[in-house]
Amino acid sequence: MNSRDYFKDIYKDFFGVESLNYEEEVKDDVKDIEKGSQEEMTTLFDRVNNLYVTDDSKELLKKIIEYMRKYNEKIESNYVPFNIVINVNNNDIKNKVIDILYESGRYFSYINNNDKKNFSFYDIPKDINFSSFGFIIFDKLSGFNLEDNKEQEKLLVKLKDYLNDGNKAINVICGNSEEISNFFLGREDIRNKYFDFNIEGVNPDSQDIYNYVLEHVDLNDDMKIELLDYVSRTYDDSNDYILYRDDLIKYISFNKKIPVIEEEKSIDEIFKDLNELVGLDKVKKVLHDLVDVIELKKKTSNDLKIKDINLHMVFLGNPGTGKTTIARIIASILYNLKYIKENKLIEVSSKDLVAEYVGQTAPKTNAVIEKALNGVLFIDEAYSLAVKNDNSYNAEAIATLIQAMENYRDKLVVIFAGYTKEMQDFLDSNSGIVSRIGYTLEFDDYTTLELVQIFLGMMDKSGFVVREDAIEYLKKVIDDNRNVKNFGNARFVRNIYEKTIIKHATNVKGKKQKSILKTITKDDISIDNLILN
Repeated sequence: MNSRDYFKDIYKDFFGVESLNYEEEVKDDVKDIEKGSQEEMTTLFDRVNNLYVTDDSKELLKKIIEYMRKYNEKIESNYVPFNIVINVNNNDIKNKVIDILYESGRYFSYINNNDKKNFSFYDIPKDINFSSFGFIIFDKLSGFNLEDNKEQEKLLVKLKDYLNDGNKAINVICGNSEEISNFFLGREDIRNKYFDFNIEGVNPDSQDIYNYVLEHVDLNDDMKIELLDYVSRTYDDSNDYILYRDDLIKYISFNKKIPVIEEEKSIDEIFKDLNELVGLDKVKKVLHDLVDVIELKKKTSNDLKIKDINLHMVFLGNPGTGKTTIARIIASILYNLKYIKENKLIEVSSKDLVAEYVGQTAPKTNAVIEKALNGVLFIDEAYSLAVKNDNSYNAEAIATLIQAMENYRDKLVVIFAGYTKEMQDFLDSNSGIVSRIGYTLEFDDYTTLELVQIFLGMMDKSGFVVREDAIEYLKKVIDDNRNVKNFGNARFVRNIYEKTIIKHATNVKGKKQKSILKTITKDDISIDNLILN
């Protein structure tokens, strides 16, 4: 009989029922409980009641605490090893459950010592002695899969030997549902034999979030109504509620108003923005085709056997060719098609993923991934992640990204972007990334006429008129510079635009005629500090 069955049976025998109200039991049995223990139990139970975990999990936590108390007072003689899985999707709930378990184990002397240790599976020392600790937390489960099979097997043997020794310790494995499922996949013997108890987290509902925000901001009655409407329409309890509520509190505190709900655009409206972009004909074609497939899949539901669409992408192109702009439009398209839950694009580079010290890269990369969940993760200059000279940090970042791309296919779209040649070299050396890419978009350099058109569009939005002599001179400037190594395409043109405005302001100083103030001439076109090497 495993610990779970034994634990259930002793409570069935002791109370005659499997479920009970522990607060009432403590009151009824108060004469048998020392005053200090009674106060501690009441405090712990109050904290359990306030946890965002399932009702069954609350009941289980109270049973565990009560059993520790009874064992400490020698009412129970059998030591039950509490090896627990905490299945939650945010650190706040996880840490509160851990604190309750640890404080209970320490107060009722249920653990052999008070040393608590948190082990990340990204970095468990090979010579570690688990039995040195009274409370162990195993975290970052996805890191286990980064080890090769031999190292995994060694660690599993050491873990099983430790659990078999019957140490008086509490052991906790933490993660979200996917991480836990992946960790125990093919290792059901570990879960079934050792990790008998499961604490499952839940997210608060919109009313809980509304009440929490109200406690932390000062609002008039009208704003309270606006807040309730905003939370009701935008809160999704499958997301990270802590990030949602804290960002909302920060926004209201700083802006002194409730955020405006972003109205969804139709696909026609989104493609209007796309089609108004200069050039990018090949990219536009791919996106139109992609949307056609997504809409067909939605319309036909299960009638057609269309496989899941792999939307992870690679963008190949030189600087200033519109890669980031297109990534934002893709996020908007996928959001409006209900393919992702949030209209957000998280932009990062390799320095945001790779850490300086051993064991820090995977957690750093995972933090970025968690921030991007339900949206699009855009990794610029991704070729910087290429593994050279046994760079284990880069390899760790890539392995973490690959696993996220596989595990969160319905929650995350990853876009790798960079210069064509460097990106091609990076992809050629990494089959793991390539096998998970669904679309490759090539961003051609803009022609001279397209760059002029971009420049004129910037000027038009600012209210300026550009004379023909200025246009001809601009063409020459672009042609003279477009073949140099660091030519920036649209960035190059934007620099000219910004410097031209400054020079124009100087040239028309003292002028009052509006037609002169609004007209850009050849003399206004500035090329200062634009010559590239």
